[in-house]
Amino acid sequence: MKRVLIITYYWIPSGGAGVQRWVKFVKYLREFGWEPIVYTPENPEYPSEDHSFVKDIPQGVEVLKTPIWEPYDIYRKLTGRKGEKINAGFILENKKSGWKDKLSIWIRGNFLIPDPRRFWVKPSVKYLTDYLKENPVDAIVSTGPPHSMHLIGLGLKKQFPNLPWIADFRDPWTNIDFYADLNLTSLADKIHHKLERKVIQSADCVLVVSSDMKREYHALNPKRIELITNGYDTDDVEITTIEPDKKFSLSHIGTLNAARNSKTLWKILGELSGENVEFAQDLQINLIGKTDFSVIEEAENNGLTANLNKIDYVSHSEAVVLQKSSQILLLLINNSANAKGILTGKFFEYLAAKRPILAIGPTDGDVAKVLEETSAGVIVDFEDEVKTKELIKKFYNKFKTENLEVSSKSIEKYSRKALTKQLAEVLDGLKK
Repeated sequence: MKRVLIITYYWIPSGGAGVQRWVKFVKYLREFGWEPIVYTPENPEYPSEDHSFVKDIPQGVEVLKTPIWEPYDIYRKLTGRKGEKINAGFILENKKSGWKDKLSIWIRGNFLIPDPRRFWVKPSVKYLTDYLKENPVDAIVSTGPPHSMHLIGLGLKKQFPNLPWIADFRDPWTNIDFYADLNLTSLADKIHHKLERKVIQSADCVLVVSSDMKREYHALNPKRIELITNGYDTDDVEITTIEPDKKFSLSHIGTLNAARNSKTLWKILGELSGENVEFAQDLQINLIGKTDFSVIEEAENNGLTANLNKIDYVSHSEAVVLQKSSQILLLLINNSANAKGILTGKFFEYLAAKRPILAIGPTDGDVAKVLEETSAGVIVDFEDEVKTKELIKKFYNKFKTENLEVSSKSIEKYSRKALTKQLAEVLDGLKK
């Protein structure tokens, strides 16, 4: 069986979206003729943990681990948040950012290039060079963010120029929504772009998760670029039938940062609650996962405090149950420059849950295309208050008079097994 080395920061027991893509690929790769070997840190900083993914890893998969040093203790001392978990994507759960937070972000963007895991690059290249000399593989994959993983892949490409290397981008590098928040100097910005271009042009293949990302990275002249979206695992969603909530529940499951804070949505829900006492009594807003302070503040400012049900974190298996029981699944897309190309992992699990999806984001983006293709829900533009109100009233009236249902179609190609088959075909095509 052919062997592929997978370099990833996020691995079991990490929770959140970052770990799922490659856990699921590893789960199915053997079925398509590839034996995965995983390389990951021994002592990483994860914002949350989820041990439910252990069941997905086939017996005997080799996992290589080496120590990593990350400067987060310095960050904690600087901000006075000793013992606090580090959140990705600049999520502030308890308060607005102060000067210490802003200083730490500036340091992160300008000195820790491309990210705080940069100190793991050199020792990893050395360790893996020695490992590969004794234990040859047929291909290497690096997956980011964090994009330091790609610098490990780049270092190994220099050591083994004939060994095919895939750089997998789960999110963009310099076009990610919080890039502007790093407050980069012109020099730091140039370094980020230079490293990104070097990775894109040196990899034998670049993998991306959306059509818009593919268009963006195609402009950087990669040798080859392929689109493999995120997806859902049939083993996760084929569970006992779940009864929908008795309440008119709108649920957002996953990270909800400031860029996804839909002021229009909270305003409309507040208006409808003020206009209709019964609506206010029926409404339940489930925010499941890390949620930025600004989101809670905006919802409360619109009189929705009593309707909020905030749960910090649930396991992936619990999230699947919550998706299936929700009346409406909220997909709030980042209101940022790269919004058209955002196709989050939770979106595909929403499709598999077969509950109506209400998305707020660009109506000409990748999410809109998939929603049209699958008939799984509707999307409304960020600022379109009239249509947002109209759609929520329509959903609510249907909730009161009959069952809210959706007939999702053509979603099978987004199953993790089908996507792993695509990955194996890419790997087969690169093997020399």
